This record gives sequence, C-alpha cells and structure tokens, in this order.
Amino acid sequence: MEFKKSHSGFYVAIEGIDTCGKSTQITNLMAYYPHAIFSKEPGASALGAKIRGIVLNDTIDSVAEFFLFLSDRAQHYAEVLKPHLDSHKLVITDRSLLSGMAYAKDIDEKLLLACNQLAMRALKPHLCILLELDKKNLEARLSAKANDNIEKRGFGYMLEIQERLARYASLLGVDMVRIDASLPIPTITECITSSIGKLFYKA
Repeated sequence: MEFKKSHSGFYVAIEGIDTCGKSTQITNLMAYYPHAIFSKEPGASALGAKIRGIVLNDTIDSVAEFFLFLSDRAQHYAEVLKPHLDSHKLVITDRSLLSGMAYAKDIDEKLLLACNQLAMRALKPHLCILLELDKKNLEARLSAKANDNIEKRGFGYMLEIQERLARYASLLGVDMVRIDASLPIPTITECITSSIGKLFYKA
C-alpha cells in the first residue's frame, strides 16, 4: 500500500517546528479562505485533545508517545479529513502525519511508514507548506516563551526535526514549499496563498 492524495478535495498541511509561526498563518488563512475547513494535529477531536495534553505535559516513553499520536491521527482522518475531502472541501491543517513521522525518531522507518499508512488509510496531503527557522531565529523565539516538553529538548533536536519534516515530505512525494519563517508575516501569508492557488486549481 502506498500513500495517495485525495481525488476530491484539496488537503494542505502547514508544517514547521514550534515557534515558526504556524498558528499566526492559520489565523490569516482563515480570513483568506472563509469556506475552507481548518483543523490540527494533534487535538482536533475529543480524543486528540486528551492525547495532546498528555504528550505536551507528561514524560512518557517514546514508543507510547508514537502510538498515542497514531491514535489521534486515525481519529482525525475519520472525523475530519475523509468526510470533508469527500465533500470536495479545501482542508488546511496545522501539522499532519509529516510531523508525526518527523518526531518519531526512535521508530524503525519501515514500521513508521506502515503504521502511518494504516492510520491515514494511505492518505497524504496535496501540499505541504514548511515554515523554516535557522538556529539564531529559533533561539530568539524560544527565549521569549515558556517551553513545553518537546521544546525543552533543545535547538539541535528541533532543527533536526525541521530537516526530517522536509525529508518525509520528499519521501512521500508531497508537493512542498519551504518558506523562511523570519520573513514579514504578510509576506509569508502571500507565499502560502499563492502556492495553494497554483496547485488547488490543478487538483
């Protein structure tokens, strides 16, 4: 079984490490696409909200963390992605299976791919927008906020995750646009909407 794109709606994943500005861009996109469906991983469902709270605030085993995120992803597919894509909607998510794979560093890659294929019923995004930070900008942003368990793992860890995000998007054949997250917010929004427009009308 291979990952595939939806043949009905259009699925966009906004990706990037914490503090890259995903939430700000999602807010801007909500105004730009008032009829689109907006969601997030983890936490879009009642189950996902509980899982997100556990992972961000408790110290748990990496394999346990992996399966918790898979559970959230499977529920997100069933409750949000499939029904809205089947209804020909534009679906924009804050994170996706790409984050799930990038953060699961301790899991064998073949198992990682197989488990995510199962959770997503082989669905993948049409487009990944990857907001990227260099070490200097990442350090400045982290110093300005209280950090959760993931952020406390350090700059090197987060920059490695950033590269893994790009790697898995490429590996799965997801169209990807990499954007410098230190650019002015309106410029980033314009880059995103332009990228969506170019592919959305081809889908």
